[in-house]
Amino acid sequence: MYLDLVGRPPTLEEYSHARNKGGILEEDVLALTHREEFYERLKEYHRAQLRANVSTSVLNNGDNTLSVGRNFEKPLELRGNFSSTLRGRNGTGCSASVQQDACNASSEDPHLEPATKTCRDARGVPLPVSVDYNPQQYNCVEILNIPAGAGNACARAANGGTVGGAPFEAKYLFFCDNWRVNTGSNEQVYATPKQFFCRPNAALVNQGMTTEELDDQGRVVAFVNPTATNGQTARLDRCTLDLRNNGNVQGDYRTQPGCVQREGWVEAPPPYWDPVNFPTQTPVKMCAIEAQANSTNPWTMQQCNVRFSADRSCGCGLNATRCEGGGVHTQRVQAINEEPLRIIDSVVRRDEDYFNALTTRRGFVNGPLSQLYRNGQTPRVWVATSPTRPDLVPDVPLHANDTWVEYTRDEYASGVLTTAEWLYRFPTQRARVSQFWLTYLCKSFVPPTNAAVPAPEDACNRENNLAKRCGCKGCHATIEPVAAHWGRFGERNAQFLDEQEFPRVSAKCRDCALAGNTSCDGECSNYVMQAFDGDGAESLGLLRTYLYRSQAEEPNINGGPRTLVTKMLQSGELERCAVQNLWTQLLGRPMTTDEQRLYMTGLVDDFAQNNHNLRKLMVRIVSTDAYWRVD
Repeated sequence: MYLDLVGRPPTLEEYSHARNKGGILEEDVLALTHREEFYERLKEYHRAQLRANVSTSVLNNGDNTLSVGRNFEKPLELRGNFSSTLRGRNGTGCSASVQQDACNASSEDPHLEPATKTCRDARGVPLPVSVDYNPQQYNCVEILNIPAGAGNACARAANGGTVGGAPFEAKYLFFCDNWRVNTGSNEQVYATPKQFFCRPNAALVNQGMTTEELDDQGRVVAFVNPTATNGQTARLDRCTLDLRNNGNVQGDYRTQPGCVQREGWVEAPPPYWDPVNFPTQTPVKMCAIEAQANSTNPWTMQQCNVRFSADRSCGCGLNATRCEGGGVHTQRVQAINEEPLRIIDSVVRRDEDYFNALTTRRGFVNGPLSQLYRNGQTPRVWVATSPTRPDLVPDVPLHANDTWVEYTRDEYASGVLTTAEWLYRFPTQRARVSQFWLTYLCKSFVPPTNAAVPAPEDACNRENNLAKRCGCKGCHATIEPVAAHWGRFGERNAQFLDEQEFPRVSAKCRDCALAGNTSCDGECSNYVMQAFDGDGAESLGLLRTYLYRSQAEEPNINGGPRTLVTKMLQSGELERCAVQNLWTQLLGRPMTTDEQRLYMTGLVDDFAQNNHNLRKLMVRIVSTDAYWRVD
């Protein structure tokens, strides 16, 4: 019993005490359930039951992590996949040798840059200040034997430099690249810049990129593949500092193909996540793109909050709140895993109805969660709605991991079923139903014994409503209406889709869908944007959770998970499953058929009469003959 209730054998003193009393009384068992060891034991029980681990449920591949160089010698920068959009190559930061707003004070490639560079565009967006040829499209070989002298090293290379033992031809001047940094897999900073001749790599040459386009002075300005087919690169122009617009939209910048176009660095407020290395009053060097704090793209007026890392004009926000670093992600994963266990623990400690854990508005935050909700930090990684108005969330310092504060969430909250852990861990409405069925009703969805998959040519296979599709409706006729209880919660995130912000029908999303803009610039992911059947064609711009819903199912969307719990309590299934789960936990096996006949009704009735007090239920189970006989 000690092993089951407090996770350890009794001490010699505890054993002697029980022996001297002549046995273990119910009051002794009850006393055990008030020990901290008991609460820790229960926490681990519920951790396993909820599968409380969101570490693989949240996208964090480092794309939104601000990187620092060794000994902080480089500016803070984003070096993940989005660098391809921002600068032209994955894993690429800004130019550490050029200050953005003094971009004409230094020049890395004079022959590739204008006499006077433009540091920012008309609305303050940082422009490239240096350029390199991308090793993914070019093969770059160092130029040797460059004559000594003042001025442009690439110009001097045309008067005696060699490449692979052959003279470097003057016509390739524009494809001479000064490298301050070796951009290969083993990045290193050169003591002095080296010069490389860059031309299309073997793959592009083999495809036919062999034609050289010349300017009026006989210099190569582009390599061309005149016979390029679909999927092949037709031309690569000389690299410049000029950005291109995506679809001719001013301010929707894209980098030049084959070129790495870097901006410079600026001084910016320190990031929120590392007060040790970045004291709060000390400006830090940060890449100029990342240092921006725009709420919208100043040209297109598109929101920066989630799409910032792919938009040159957005940045990481003030104090880098839109980006991560300093181990904060790991701390947040741990906090999100912990919160539902805190909710259940509070219910058990206060001897409340056990099922309050599924309906209460009570919530808990520590530092990482508090600052996530209060300041909307890293919105691309954590797409999570603050559970109440951000200023009402307790203000706990970021790194106070062990300080947990209770607060009250908004009306839509329903115990553990609307925590970020549950929503992220079970990322779709159907997954949430399946886990609720398994954990709290001790049931799973299995096809009926007479279910049959129709022949491939059967028209029923084309039915998109799974509650009606042949071979699927046996389960989904139940799953879909129940899933509607999570209809106001986003999928694969922890968003609450408030009706004020996400109305049942969005005219904007409908218009985008009709115009063929199926993402509506990333703003309509929660709406029906494509028609796959007649229902879809009539539902463009409809919040996706309402698609295929009957009028009788729509109250489930508005009622939320709390309504589902209320229905299940009336059936008695929640009580029976709680008894079964605890029996299995304490005896190490499920109830036998005989035990169900002997114990189930009495345990369920006692559980109900005691206001679903979990502590008393456990005392009853360990007092049964079956428990005392356990092998």
